[in-house]
Amino acid sequence: MKTVLFFISILLLSTSIFAQSDDNVPGYTFDTLNPIGYVEPTPVGVDEMKYIGIQYITHDDSTLMNYITRIVQNDIDFHADFRFVGVDSFYLKMYEIRELDILGWQRLGADYLVKLEAEFPANQIRVRWKLYDTIRQQMITKGVLSRKKSNWRVLAHEISNQIVKNLTGEDGIFLTKIVYVKKVGKGKEIFISDYDGASEIQLTNTGVINLSPCFSPNGDEVFFTSYLEDDPKLFKVNVQTKKLTKVAEFKGIVAAPSISPDGDKIACVLSKDGNSEIYVLDINGNIIKRLTKHRSIDSAPTWSPDGQMIAFSSDRSGSPQLYIMDSDGLNMHRLTYQSSYNDSPIWSSRGDRITFVSRTKSGRFDLASIDTSGTQYKVLTEVGMNENPHFSPDGKHIIFSSTRLSSGDIYIMDITGRNQRRITRTGRASNPNWEPLK
Repeated sequence: MKTVLFFISILLLSTSIFAQSDDNVPGYTFDTLNPIGYVEPTPVGVDEMKYIGIQYITHDDSTLMNYITRIVQNDIDFHADFRFVGVDSFYLKMYEIRELDILGWQRLGADYLVKLEAEFPANQIRVRWKLYDTIRQQMITKGVLSRKKSNWRVLAHEISNQIVKNLTGEDGIFLTKIVYVKKVGKGKEIFISDYDGASEIQLTNTGVINLSPCFSPNGDEVFFTSYLEDDPKLFKVNVQTKKLTKVAEFKGIVAAPSISPDGDKIACVLSKDGNSEIYVLDINGNIIKRLTKHRSIDSAPTWSPDGQMIAFSSDRSGSPQLYIMDSDGLNMHRLTYQSSYNDSPIWSSRGDRITFVSRTKSGRFDLASIDTSGTQYKVLTEVGMNENPHFSPDGKHIIFSSTRLSSGDIYIMDITGRNQRRITRTGRASNPNWEPLK
C-alpha cells in the first residue's frame, strides 16, 4: 500500500492540478500566445474530386470521392505550414461561376491548388492528383495512387503526404498513429488510432490502470506502466497482435517510460531505493545506470532527439521545475524559472525547444514552450486544464490532453498554439503519445 501511495505522489507531481500563486523570476516576460518563429502559413486550395471514368458511377463511389476530398482538405488545413482555402459560395454565385479555374482560386487567395480525379477499376479506386502554382498558373507536379476501396482513408492520407513532400521537402505525418489512455469501467486502457482520431482500436483489456504509453521508434510496440500485477511495472503491447509482455519489475515503482531515439534504452523512474530517481534501462528492462541521486522527487524523463541529453522534472528547488542533463547523468542544470510549477517536459524532434505543463498567472495549468537555453518562454493554451504534451514526428505539432470541453479529451495544435482541435469526444481520454515516422 505504501508503494502505491508513493506512486500516486509521483503522478501528482507530473499531472495533478492544484492552484497556487505564480512567481515569475525578474527579467522574464510572460508572453501569452506569441508565436515562436511564426511564419504565415501558405494558402492552399483543394478542389472537389472529379470522376473521369466512362462507366456509370454508383452513389457509394460518389460518397467515397467526397470522403477522400474532405480528408485531404482536413489534412492540409491541419498542417502547420498551410492554410486551407475553401470555396466561397457567395463569390461563385455573384459572378455566376459554375467551376473555378486556376485564376479563380488565385482570386480566392490560394497560392497553390490541388486537383483530384478518380476512377474505379475493378474493386479499386485510382486517384490522380495534380498540384498547381496559381500565381504562375502552371502545374508543378502530379501523381497517381491506387488502393482497394476499403482502404480509401489510407489513400487520402497518402495523397496529403505527397503534397506535403512536394511543397516542403519534408515527409508528411498523416499516416502516423497516436496512442492514449481511456477510462473503461474501473480501469484505464491503452488505445491506438490514426493521428486524427479515426480508426480507433483498443490495445489492452486488463481491467486495471495503465498509464504513460509511448511508442517504440519503429512504432511496432507501445511501452507503458501498468498496475496489472498490483505495484506499477513496465509492460509493452504489440500493436498488431496485442500481445502483452512484462519488461521490467523492481521493488517499488517503474513509471514514466521514455524510449531513446535509437530504440536501445529506456529512461524511466524507479523507486527501488526508497525515492523516485531517473534510471536508464536497456530495452529488455535491465538497469544500465542510475542518473539522479537526490532526496527530491525526480520524474518525467524525455530524450533529446540525438539521444545525448535528457530533460526531466524535479522538485529539488522546492517546486517542480525542469532540468537538463547529459544522458549519462552529468552536467545537470536547471532550465525553467518562469513559473512556480513546470512539469512533464517533452523534447521537440527538431531539438530546439521543450514543451511542458506550466502553471500560469491565472492558476490554470497550460502548455508552455521554452528554448533549450532557457529563453523564449511562450504559453500555448488559454483555456481548460492542459496536460501530457507530446510532439508530432515532424516537430511542428503538439498532441495533449485538456479538460476545456469535458473531463478529459485529446487535442492537437501546431507549435505556435494555433489551430487547436479536439480529436476524441469521450471525456475519458488522456496521456497521448505520437508515433515516430517509420
